[in-house]
Amino acid sequence: MRAIQFSKYGGPEVLEMVDLEKPKPVGKEVLIEIKAIGVNYADTARREGQYVVPTPLPYVPGAEVAGVITEVGDEVKNVKVGMSVVTLLGTKKSTGYAEYTIADERGLIPIPDGVDFNLAVALPLQGLSAYHIIKSMGRLEEGETVLVHAAAGGVGTIAVQLAKLMGAGKVIATASNDEKLALAKDLGADVLINYTEEGWEQKVLEHTDGNGVDVALEMAGGDIFYKTLACLAPFGRIVVYGVASGQQSKLYPSSLMAKNQSVIGFFLPQMMRKPELYKQSLVELLQYVQSGQLKLQIGGTYPLDQAAKVHELMQGRQTSGKLILVP
Repeated sequence: MRAIQFSKYGGPEVLEMVDLEKPKPVGKEVLIEIKAIGVNYADTARREGQYVVPTPLPYVPGAEVAGVITEVGDEVKNVKVGMSVVTLLGTKKSTGYAEYTIADERGLIPIPDGVDFNLAVALPLQGLSAYHIIKSMGRLEEGETVLVHAAAGGVGTIAVQLAKLMGAGKVIATASNDEKLALAKDLGADVLINYTEEGWEQKVLEHTDGNGVDVALEMAGGDIFYKTLACLAPFGRIVVYGVASGQQSKLYPSSLMAKNQSVIGFFLPQMMRKPELYKQSLVELLQYVQSGQLKLQIGGTYPLDQAAKVHELMQGRQTSGKLILVP
């Protein structure tokens, strides 16, 4: 089978098309013929050797796939050949950027009628991240204000909508240009702010009557983190889920005491240790999509052999919405 692999860390150019043996499912494993592959910043971090946990070499990136089960292991009971499923990959035999992959039966979610492979694959990483950042970690309460950075990105476009669906009174969206801000507005954002302009944090405070925001989604790091903290309300929560700028931020914990504020870390793989939580929330997200309450933004679909180009576009901030590879 064809797959995209890298044997050394580096830029997009280290991604190479290779021929690998098609894996064989055993036990509770299934073999999936992949129809759509979600591309994420985590994949670029893996490629650069900068991921949260070590990346062994050689490595086939990709953590979320949607496709059709073509073969099952001898202990599989709850799914069958021919089912359309979406999943996050987690076994050592998993190959995300490939034509086929192995997945654990216990992590499979059936794709409901009316939801195609491209829409389904846009949910596992970014959808679950947005869901749990806002609900599980941010503990959003009815009527609170939410700040969503990079609101035109994969997590951001979903977070703007979910915040509203979960009861936010006001959603403040930031992005780098007018086109991306217009997209955030179409998705339900109440306030639009260009974070490339000086003093954007003051605009956040102005739109909250000086109180600040209750929940903030932060994934840039560096200066953006400090400015986000400056516009956080008393009892406010910043949920940190990335460091896209590559700049780590130093924090003095005692600085949070005066306003009873919290800085919370989020790493989706930890959620996967609670299968019941993972499965319930992904089913809920798929139902939102099926009913039309959640609109997913597909930024582009590309052939598998253009994986390097997709990484380059993503890191160059030349895209919005979900990027998908198709074997």
